[in-house]
Amino acid sequence: MQNVSDADMRRRVVLSSTIGNALEWFDFTVFGLFAGVIGKLFFPSDDPNSSLLLTFATFGIAFAARPIGGLAFGLYADKYGRKTALVVMITMMAIGTGLIGFLPVYSAIGVAAPIFLLLARLIQGFSAGGEFGSASAMLIEFAPPGRRGLFGSFQMVSQSLAFGVGAAVAVVLSSNLSPAAFASWGWRVPFILGILIGPTGYYLRRRCDESPEFKAFLAEKAASATSKTQTTLGELFSNHPRELIASFCLIAAGTAFNYVGSVFLPVYAASELKLPLIDAQYGLLGVSLSNAVLVLLFGALSDRIGRRAVVVPGVILYCAFYYVLLQRLVAAPSTAHLWQLQSMGVLLGALAGPMPAFMTEIFPVGVRSTGASLMYNFAVMLFGGLAPFINTWLVKISGDKAAPVYYVLFAGVVCLAGLSTYRRSEPAAALAPRPSD
Repeated sequence: MQNVSDADMRRRVVLSSTIGNALEWFDFTVFGLFAGVIGKLFFPSDDPNSSLLLTFATFGIAFAARPIGGLAFGLYADKYGRKTALVVMITMMAIGTGLIGFLPVYSAIGVAAPIFLLLARLIQGFSAGGEFGSASAMLIEFAPPGRRGLFGSFQMVSQSLAFGVGAAVAVVLSSNLSPAAFASWGWRVPFILGILIGPTGYYLRRRCDESPEFKAFLAEKAASATSKTQTTLGELFSNHPRELIASFCLIAAGTAFNYVGSVFLPVYAASELKLPLIDAQYGLLGVSLSNAVLVLLFGALSDRIGRRAVVVPGVILYCAFYYVLLQRLVAAPSTAHLWQLQSMGVLLGALAGPMPAFMTEIFPVGVRSTGASLMYNFAVMLFGGLAPFINTWLVKISGDKAAPVYYVLFAGVVCLAGLSTYRRSEPAAALAPRPSD
């Protein structure tokens, strides 16, 4: 490691963070994309909507484990380093994913099947909980001055790739397998392949050094004559309440928009609007691949003009277009209208690009991973993990097929209100390295 240049180490960090995180989120994504068939196999019912609700509930319950994982791994990463925490997380994700791939279904083992499915999802959720904060901290702490937005955006590139690859796998399997073969074994393929994230991620992340900013923090802490009596959590909630609120609200909107568009909408378009599922998967694939590039551009732009100047217009435009285009899709369901609505997902790049840098650089290095992980996972749990279930429920009880638009608008308002609570000079804040406090 000592002979590796700074530039080479940065490349290793970006590669391991992007590929490793994409592999983790791929496994999380395919569960949502295959919710229809998983519901029938693990939650059989005479009412397809009831099976789908139970499947989305299982999807959402996994998010309850994420704040616990985020807290555990965040505290560990802030005390002992980002590198080891990231290695353990990706190994756990491989275990949870492999369990789903080999699980017997309800017809084989009865009620034990959904119980084991829930256990596997909880393992996945606990693992994914610490990924965002630790990986984002690693990326921005290796970033050169003035390029934290760009480097942090690789975190979201990985998520876009995960949704894209997940959609591509769904398209390939749906196109080449009969419905009977897909229900019998085809849906298991991506979960079994997902086991590979363990050895792949372990190899990539073990080759990275600890971040220089964190090593400097440890050295400063060791040399300090005064003993620190306040805990990490105590410092967070006592000294950084505005940062916590702003981070939570930013993620609330980003995750609500993302999960409504990538998990709920494809299944909803097929089951409620009677459009071909494969068309929705093609639309998701196109948007995901586009965002893999756009988040880098928006992240770099936020380095020049500030994070808020990129995020706020993106939120407003997304909400406005989503309202108009969802109403049009519901009034006249067609693949063209579906793709128009899905295309608005490219505006998520304006949120996703600056998001990792914003959420990590506003916290001091000693509480950075914990602060970002906690707020990210609480927001994702409340606004993302439950989004498919809540929107399915809203449509069912209201009878209004356009009801999901109100969920999107609410999340947008939460984001703008939360960002207004935190004021820090920009773009200077975006360009300057954060002191370790």
